[in-house]
Order: sequence, then structure tokens, then C-alpha cells
Amino acid sequence: MDLIINGSTEKIKQDTLTVVELLAVKKVEAPEMVSVQLNGEFVRRADFAATPLKENDAVDFLYFMGGGADDERIYD
Repeated sequence: MDLIINGSTEKIKQDTLTVVELLAVKKVEAPEMVSVQLNGEFVRRADFAATPLKENDAVDFLYFMGGGADDERIYD
């Protein structure tokens, strides 16, 4: 199956796959901290295991990180 993962086309060996299975196949670090967009729409975490992927789907793994600027000039 061909998928577009984070903007790059990748061939995945499996013919059928869910979002949660793709996270495992891609060895995504901290899968409990990742948000997933499928064809531009966010997938609810509760639906990862029940959301099938289809040929040429666009999947984006998004990590939201807290923090701020690490530039001392902003404090002058």
C-alpha cells in the first residue's frame, strides 16, 4: 500500500492497516503523545484502532511541544 506520510510517499508492506498499526509499523516514538491527521482531518485518539487506511491516504504525525523562545534577547 502506498501512503503519503508527513509529505513523502512510502510503500507499506501491509495491504490493510489502521492508524494504530501504522504507528507501530513506523516505530513512532511516544505514540501516546502524537496527534494524527488523515487526509487533512484530525483522527480522535479513541478511533486510532478503528480507522482503516486506504491507498494514497495522506497521514501526518504531529507532536505538540510546550515551551517558548530560547532567545535571551526577548527579555531585554
